[in-house]
Amino acid sequence: MNKRILEIQGLRAFAAILVVIFHARFVGGGFIGVDIFYVISGYLITGIILREISKNGRLNFSQFYLRRIKRLLPTSSFVLILTALAAWVLLAPNTRTSIGRDVIAASIYICNYLFAWWENDYQNLGAIPSPLIHYWSLAVEEQFYLIWPLFLVLLAKFGKQRTLVLGIWLTTLSSFFYSLFLTHFSPIWAFYSLPTRAWELGAGALLALAPAWKIRKPWFIWVAVVGLLYSTFQFNSSTAFPGTAALAPVIATVLLIASVGSWPPVLRKIAHSRISQWLGGISYPLYLWHWPLLVLPSAYFGRPLHFYERIFCIIATVIAADITHRLIEEPLRTKSIKPKVIIVGAICITAIATVLGVAIGMSASTKIQVGDTKNSYSLAEIVKKPAVYENGCHVNYGEDTSPLCEFGDVQSSKTVVLYGDSHAAQWFPTLEKLARTQNFKLISLTKSACPSIEVTRISRGAFNTAECERWRKNSVNRIMTIRPDVVIVTGFQWYAFASESGTREQWWEKGQLLTALHLQAATPKLIYISDTPHVLRDIPTCLASSQLSSCDTSEPSFNNIPSNILSIDPTQWLCGPTCPAILDNMVAYRDGSHISVDFAKALTSKMLIALQSLGVSL
Repeated sequence: MNKRILEIQGLRAFAAILVVIFHARFVGGGFIGVDIFYVISGYLITGIILREISKNGRLNFSQFYLRRIKRLLPTSSFVLILTALAAWVLLAPNTRTSIGRDVIAASIYICNYLFAWWENDYQNLGAIPSPLIHYWSLAVEEQFYLIWPLFLVLLAKFGKQRTLVLGIWLTTLSSFFYSLFLTHFSPIWAFYSLPTRAWELGAGALLALAPAWKIRKPWFIWVAVVGLLYSTFQFNSSTAFPGTAALAPVIATVLLIASVGSWPPVLRKIAHSRISQWLGGISYPLYLWHWPLLVLPSAYFGRPLHFYERIFCIIATVIAADITHRLIEEPLRTKSIKPKVIIVGAICITAIATVLGVAIGMSASTKIQVGDTKNSYSLAEIVKKPAVYENGCHVNYGEDTSPLCEFGDVQSSKTVVLYGDSHAAQWFPTLEKLARTQNFKLISLTKSACPSIEVTRISRGAFNTAECERWRKNSVNRIMTIRPDVVIVTGFQWYAFASESGTREQWWEKGQLLTALHLQAATPKLIYISDTPHVLRDIPTCLASSQLSSCDTSEPSFNNIPSNILSIDPTQWLCGPTCPAILDNMVAYRDGSHISVDFAKALTSKMLIALQSLGVSL
């Protein structure tokens, strides 16, 4: 048993290192460390439960859950509370509502679903990540620990090993196939949900059901090692995950656990080394500390961390994890504590974290006081989204057809179509105001993350390329039917793109030409609005926490436009020597990407002049 524990400790160390260096941006696929942890957890927990049932004929539920609480809650709550306090002090007041919400969700282990909901909104993709987002994986495990013992005891009541094996196999396979389905149709929910992750824990559980099954052949072990290394260096944030991709780290981990005792000498030596055993021992607090120590400094400085800063944060993570392990995790794990004390302690520490979350949320400010000026701004007004987000006209993930969405003078014989992604929708307030004053009909066709410029995007997160292409096809068909007087197209130019597409400028120009090819026959005026400046910081947060000058870091977007396309370049309206965060006493951007509604409305007269200069009669 000790030998088995040594190898598993080595795997834990490897998994923890992968996650840390992934979030430090050193490897693309280090997130598979979580999958390794899941297989190990499923194997160990199922083994504990089955041994107790076999020995005593039943499972002592109270003792099982008390052990889990004692093992996991003190360390996670300690890091949670310190992280929450640090975020409260270091981050801008306008972030406190979300931080408080995250603290509450993490303290009661439901944050995986909260973060799935949050990330599924495209508008949050450029926002500062929560310093507690890594608690999602703990929530999945805790939910598993809550349900799994009940399920195993229910299967065991039938009294046959065959029933137990069949039940776990069916559960694992059902979860796997559901994971495949949801990874395709709703990848964010697939990533964060217990039902789509349970098969990874189930794979470890199946291994625990067959303790006599051992792998002796070295080539199996090396295949497993290659599988983990391949996943680490070939996977990235664009990999559809979990889905079939998760098979590689899960199967590799199962093979390595099953081959304990037969590892090649070099692997055994690495796993048994003092460093591996030490890192495996502190892997739990290492995981808990690494993310806040990487994200809080980045959020505070308002920029990505430099290489040496990330190295420093990793060193700080290891030190914090070791101290936490020595002073909290290990003493409490080995100490004999009365059940009543454990329960009361768990209730109190959860209550403290919850109250802290409420207090942080209540301290949020709806005003942004710009650090080096006397000006203050309403956060609610700054972050307000265009009306098409509220009335359903700006379609989101999972939708491939836009509603009717007619504005302005809907009886007018003059029609203008706004067509594109959220960087088209940001111009809706400008054009809708023009539609009312100039008496034309405005039709809005916009969809999150799907530019009208016909570039091929990498499917990533909740974005699905095929869905985007269906929406474009439906929109083009509608435009061809409408035959509008003007079609205005634009899009966000800074999406991830495949390297084989050439440079970013070449990739975008090819998309512009395709858009023109499909639309110029539908309208006498096809007009391209160049993208607004590339915003490098979340502007409202920056203004609330930094000197104004440090928020003026936005860069003009490139402006390569084919000669057969009419164009408007708004860069001159937004930039001079710099692209400032505040223009004409208005906050120019509502987040880390889009211009604010009030600023968009303020540009109405400039837009009208630009359109008229292109021969548009409104």
